[in-house]
Amino acid sequence: MSEENKHEVTMADTGRGVVAAAAGWIVPGLGHAILKRWGSAAVYFISVSVLAILGMAMRGNVFPSSSSDPFDRLGFFADLGTGMFYFLTKTFEAAGPDVSRSAGVYGTMMIATAGVLNMLFILEAFDIGRKTKS
Repeated sequence: MSEENKHEVTMADTGRGVVAAAAGWIVPGLGHAILKRWGSAAVYFISVSVLAILGMAMRGNVFPSSSSDPFDRLGFFADLGTGMFYFLTKTFEAAGPDVSRSAGVYGTMMIATAGVLNMLFILEAFDIGRKTKS
């Protein structure tokens, strides 16, 4: 990389990246919308939303935060990555999860996948906000 192409990251850039990342965690795709990446924001919101809503519709399990099992803790962090959908699943999970059927297990995996996918989108929004990625 040549000297003229290097970009010095300022505190303002870092702050913008942090705001975009926090917004992207609360509402998937919102961080990209703040950065005026409208196409990415729409695709990211739709992809995470569809996975999370399908997972909820299949009555997938949302992992608790107070588990002593390390794999349940990983599942909790994956679920937490969905942002607002994590709290919505707690609200809509009145009947509880149903993992006795294969659909419930697939629902659990869809919710976790939505969370991990959103974490990748959050990191990308942070990088774009810091201007370390175009």
